[in-house]
Amino acid sequence: MIAGISAVEEIDYATELGIETIVTDHHEPGTELPKALAVIDNKRKDTTYPFRELAGVGVAFKVIQALGTKLGLKEESYLKYLDIVCLGTISDIVPLVDENRVIAKLGLMLVEKTRNIGLRSIINSSGYKKIDSTTISFGVAPRINACGRMGKAGEALELFLSSNINTVNELTKRLNDHNSVRQATEKAIYENVIEKIEKENLNDNKVLIVTGENWHHGVIGIVSSKITDMYFKPSILLSFEEDGIGKGSGRSIPGFDLHEALSKCSDKIEKFGGHSMAVGITVKKEELEDFKQELEKIATESKIEEIIPIVNIDAKINLSDINKEMVQSLKQLEPFGEANKMPIFAFKNLKIDSIRALSEGKHLKLTLKDNNNIINAIGFNMGYLVDEYRIGDKIDVAGVLEINSFNGVDNLQINMKDIMKSI
Repeated sequence: MIAGISAVEEIDYATELGIETIVTDHHEPGTELPKALAVIDNKRKDTTYPFRELAGVGVAFKVIQALGTKLGLKEESYLKYLDIVCLGTISDIVPLVDENRVIAKLGLMLVEKTRNIGLRSIINSSGYKKIDSTTISFGVAPRINACGRMGKAGEALELFLSSNINTVNELTKRLNDHNSVRQATEKAIYENVIEKIEKENLNDNKVLIVTGENWHHGVIGIVSSKITDMYFKPSILLSFEEDGIGKGSGRSIPGFDLHEALSKCSDKIEKFGGHSMAVGITVKKEELEDFKQELEKIATESKIEEIIPIVNIDAKINLSDINKEMVQSLKQLEPFGEANKMPIFAFKNLKIDSIRALSEGKHLKLTLKDNNNIINAIGFNMGYLVDEYRIGDKIDVAGVLEINSFNGVDNLQINMKDIMKSI
């Protein structure tokens, strides 16, 4: 049996039934460790392992590596799985530094020539042409995650284990279908949550705790992440069933350890687990108001309102400084991900040459000019700003440089992370 670091009672019950249990996890342990045959977690307080940031798949891989070494197996016998380990590491949004960076970089090389026909099929179906961390993060991971979130995790497992091309093609289609359903479900819950926040004035709180009924448990973690990004506040979404038990997920902001905060009010919580930035939580309905008040008090005492969002600029450059070769040279810094972000550049005093909204007002599209130099810019989820700027306005932009390929033509583009009028 395989279980998580917080499954103390479940493992006790399994032990009573004579089931031997091994725990492999990467989440923060609670005050009590499960009484399992082995508890392997790089975040254990007593660990001597030098790297704490392995993803769950990384911990499992290290177990395989240790067993292989112990049994005197050839390195190829376990290193051949690095394509899958890389996939899980990038998808889990752990810092791509130290061992994670090695896993991701070497793993992407294996992904590019993977013999796993399931992985190859899902990459092809994603529409991405090149193999990099972006392909994994936005093309592959959402389709695999959708299976688990929609209660069909076994199909993703079967996809990677199958050697039958017909089975693989059918499973790939199902994964894409699950992802479409996941997107629709997520959109409906997101709109419901936004409506509740505005109607109940929840944005006045330090922590956004939003409750609903019959929200899909596999999706509310994604919605919580979007809510936190939108309001720059920790958020917890709880879905209550008829039994009065609310289960949900929470996401935090840099500088506020949500797991630690929940530890301080654990007497108001039925169960919780996770880490500083993401948690899973269960709360009884009769404890809900006390829990809200206690967590709000903890957030207030931590002076959470003093935490402000920061865009870290790597360099200030001019449009005349960039060209296709310069942008391509940034690939040497890959793989990009958590703790190894794509370089963000600042551009000052650019003139808006054209401006419009895309995708029914969701995104912002600009053409920017500096003397005789001109460049396109895209601001995803910035469409609401379209009426705040006019052609001819001088603006400062922070963003990453990329090459946008369309109809066989490559054009330089700024993927904007922030925008403001020039001072």
